[in-house]
Amino acid sequence: MNNINKYFYRSFIFILVPTHVFSQSIKNKNKYTYEVREEKGDLNHDGKIDRVTVKMDTIDETRPLRLQIFLSQPNGKLALTASSDKIIEPQYPTENHGKFNGYQIPSLFIENGILKMWSEIKGGNITYHFKYKKGNFELIYVDKLIYSATKGYIDENTIFTETKFDLITGIRTESDEKLGSTKPLAVRKKRVLIRPLPKIQDIKFSDKDLY
Repeated sequence: MNNINKYFYRSFIFILVPTHVFSQSIKNKNKYTYEVREEKGDLNHDGKIDRVTVKMDTIDETRPLRLQIFLSQPNGKLALTASSDKIIEPQYPTENHGKFNGYQIPSLFIENGILKMWSEIKGGNITYHFKYKKGNFELIYVDKLIYSATKGYIDENTIFTETKFDLITGIRTESDEKLGSTKPLAVRKKRVLIRPLPKIQDIKFSDKDLY
C-alpha cells in the first residue's frame, strides 16, 4: 500500500472554538470572523506571497465556513480573488439537527503553485488540487481514498480504494489494495471529460461523490 494517499495518516487536529467567540456581537456585518485555517505561498507564479484562509461564522448555529484566496498585487497589498461558502460543510449541518458532522476542518497546502485542500469524508479522505488560470482557480486533480472496514476497524482484510482523477486529461484510475500489499488487487481506469474545468467557487462539499 505504498502509494496510498499520504495525507490519510496525518494526525487529526480538531479546531476547538473558544466559547467566548460565540458571544460576539451580531451587529458585525462580516460574520465570518473566526479564522481557523491559513496558508501562504505563491499561487500565480509572480514571486509574491499569496494567502488562503478558512473562517467560521460563529453567529450561525450551523457554524458555516468560508474559504477565501487573496493574491498579492504590484502595490504589495492583497486582493480577494476567490471566495466560497459552500466548498466546506458546516460543522453542524441543518440535517444533523444540532449534531457535529464528525469531520475536522479541511487542511490547506500550497505546493509548486498548486492549492491543495485535504478533507475528511466518510470512510476516508479527499484532496482537491486547484491551479490558478486567467483569474480563476480551476480543479485540475482529485485524489480520494476510502476504505471498507467491515468490522469497524482497520485490519489485514480491509480494502483501500484510491481514486486518482486527472481532470486535465480526463483519466480516472481506481486501485484496490490491502494494508501492506505490494501490488493492487484490482485497477479500473476510464476517461471522464469535464469541461469547462470546475472553478473553486462553484464546487459544493457534496460534490465529493462526483469524483
